[in-house]
Amino acid sequence: MLDATRLLFDLQQVNQVAQTLSGCLVPETIAHCVTEALVQRFGCVFARLWLAEPDRTHLRLVSSSGLYTHIDGSFARVPMGAYKVGKIAQNRVPFLSNHLAEEPWVKDRPWAIANGIQGFAGYPLVSGDRIVGVLAAFSTHPLAPEFLEVLQVLCMTTTVALDAALQVPSAAPGPGGSAPALPLSDRLAAALPDAQFTLVGTERSLSGAVTCALLHAAERLHPLHCRYCRLTYGDSQVFLEAIAAPQQPPAFPALADLPPMVACLGGTAQLEPDPHTPMVRVLLTLPYPPTPHRPAVGVQCQTPALQAAFTHLLYQAGLPVSQGMAEPGAQVLLTDTPAAVGIAPLTVWIRRPGVAIPPAVTAVVDLSMTPERLRAVIEAGLTGDPAALAATLEPQLSSREREVMTLLAAGWRDRSIAQQLHISESTVKFHINNSLTKLNAKNRYQGVYQAAIQGCI
Repeated sequence: MLDATRLLFDLQQVNQVAQTLSGCLVPETIAHCVTEALVQRFGCVFARLWLAEPDRTHLRLVSSSGLYTHIDGSFARVPMGAYKVGKIAQNRVPFLSNHLAEEPWVKDRPWAIANGIQGFAGYPLVSGDRIVGVLAAFSTHPLAPEFLEVLQVLCMTTTVALDAALQVPSAAPGPGGSAPALPLSDRLAAALPDAQFTLVGTERSLSGAVTCALLHAAERLHPLHCRYCRLTYGDSQVFLEAIAAPQQPPAFPALADLPPMVACLGGTAQLEPDPHTPMVRVLLTLPYPPTPHRPAVGVQCQTPALQAAFTHLLYQAGLPVSQGMAEPGAQVLLTDTPAAVGIAPLTVWIRRPGVAIPPAVTAVVDLSMTPERLRAVIEAGLTGDPAALAATLEPQLSSREREVMTLLAAGWRDRSIAQQLHISESTVKFHINNSLTKLNAKNRYQGVYQAAIQGCI
């Protein structure tokens, strides 16, 4: 069964990897960043990346991380169609196995057994009708289904970055080995040569992940006979609008990977067919990278689900998440763990049912928070705005209201609650109505539900 929360968390990791590729036009550097990420971030024991040579007859090993780091061994140059790597490149079909030592094509089974390697994933890096390379990952544990989804997104991002680098061979490398990147509008116009391209607004720096997503969208749109494309730089977001007229509708299968890719970057993707023609309108909306002055926010939760949920909320709010989640350098820490309170200068407590709020926290949030509200709470804490923070620390319900709602949740009637608490029925109704107002609930059922998820009962 797919673990959606783990998938979401790993997609955020993919985004951080993509950002390290921003502006880099050296294929070997891009390849090294990707293989290192598979080992350091995703627990692979070994990862390699081959690039197709210009004549497309051989693959050249350009990066190796983990168990082996040399790139001059027996697999340094693989003929197209030879061994499993060459077959993946030739057939352009991903291959996955969680029983590597039992595969008949494995050249050295004792090696796989001695190193305890079980999982293998090989993905072709394909741009349009061209094979760019092959990425391979080895693992000492079976590869979970959600990891394979993540690897697919990572390969799409890697392909876009490598394709851009390989198409600019004459760019002179600058300091640090990377060449100055062409403007995004030029790269999109080149990727969509048949489209009427329009640029609106002043171009600005985007994260590597957002740039890759937009270029990948152009790659998907070109075979669909894209006739119109407009790139718009807004106040807080960048928009890509395109109209395609595929000769063989529907176009949606070819564009199916855009919504999940854009969603993991905190954006949206709208695919709208024209009811009267075979045309389809595509609108991608993606946020700008967080402003540099905003501090990194750590997240330390007791469950992976809550960890992933608040990591995603922070990303949607435009706030950077610290690499180590709760690293000592983080200025702000979101946590539901009492022992973590005080690690960072500003502690924001995540409310959980039945768990008391520690006295030393600065603010309190829960999963009902919108990204905008979460950002406002954190910024209020950093600026020391007492009015904005007081509301988050005040209990949602009074002690009497909590008692009434607790008994109501247990199925008690108003008369029984009145007798139990030695108050009148009219007073019970008064407390219930007050509670519904504070909880923004329309009826008693919603009130009980909101009180439970907000930790009031």
